[in-house]
Amino acid sequence: MRQRLLWKLLVGHIVPVFAVIYLLVWRAIDRQASDYYTVLAGRFRVAPINEHRQFLEVIHRDLFWGTLTALALTLFLTYMLTHWVLRPLSRITAITRKVADGNYSERVNVASRYEVGQLADAFNHMADNLEKIERLRKNMVADISHELRTPLTNLRGYLEGLSDSVIPPSPETFRMLEQEVLRLVNLVEDLQQLARADAARAFLDRQELSLHELLEQIMNLYRPNFLEKEINVQWRLEPGSEMVSADRDKLLQAIRNLTDNAWKYTPRGGTVTISTLRNADGIKTVFANSGAVIAKQDIPYLFERFFRADRSRSRDAGGAGIGLAIVKELVEAHGGTVGAESDADGTRVWFWLPTEG
Repeated sequence: MRQRLLWKLLVGHIVPVFAVIYLLVWRAIDRQASDYYTVLAGRFRVAPINEHRQFLEVIHRDLFWGTLTALALTLFLTYMLTHWVLRPLSRITAITRKVADGNYSERVNVASRYEVGQLADAFNHMADNLEKIERLRKNMVADISHELRTPLTNLRGYLEGLSDSVIPPSPETFRMLEQEVLRLVNLVEDLQQLARADAARAFLDRQELSLHELLEQIMNLYRPNFLEKEINVQWRLEPGSEMVSADRDKLLQAIRNLTDNAWKYTPRGGTVTISTLRNADGIKTVFANSGAVIAKQDIPYLFERFFRADRSRSRDAGGAGIGLAIVKELVEAHGGTVGAESDADGTRVWFWLPTEG
């Protein structure tokens, strides 16, 4: 490809340009020489035909060799320059084939600040994202397999025990089987919510809503859960940070997931603080809770699908890692952003919504 493009640039552009210039200069010399010798013949009453012919032959010969030399030098310099420019593109092409085959570890090293260097930087950024997506995909498959295997293994064991009369068919046994089935149902519902969140951008029913009212509505639903763990809930709602333009159901789902996340990860007797802040462009809602510090390297992945900072947690304690991914999809569908921070003071998960839809 590089050689074809190189020769197309050389033969298709430079040679025709030189040919046109050569012909134009040839005709200009012939015309000017003819006019000049006509003036001489009229002034001195001579007919310098032979001198005119010799002059044109010398000029044409010098023009031909001069043009040929300039063409050869231009072709050589253009070949070297184009070869130097296209060489990084060849490396990018070769690495692109490797990436297409599933090798996402290759990167392009181009020491240039210009267009080729910018292309290499963009390619490396794309490769980084593809490698991250592939890693998350593998983790997702492993997580889903784990989430399905545990309840299915329990169901199989109990059903075999009941079939072989090893386990008595007591109400406690059936309640245990029901809990395992509910775990599977909850996982499927989470996946369905994630699918609906992906399609949220195309199905937004925006209306003016009271953010404070929605927060209070969800907190009322979770009040028994917080009371059970003796969690102290604090409110810091800034005046003027109430009205937003959003889809009611989808915003409620995002708030519900954040509330559920705060309840699960706050230790018994801890504190959850819900605050809203207004800036020039929108409103920021923060869910802050006391508890264990999340590792700094895990913070960028909290909103990725099926990611869990502690992969050893059971689904009962930590879920399948879908809740925050749903929040991200729903908030970004409204043109907002999400984020998280964690330090010795606690963990803060927030979302920002623009005040104008």
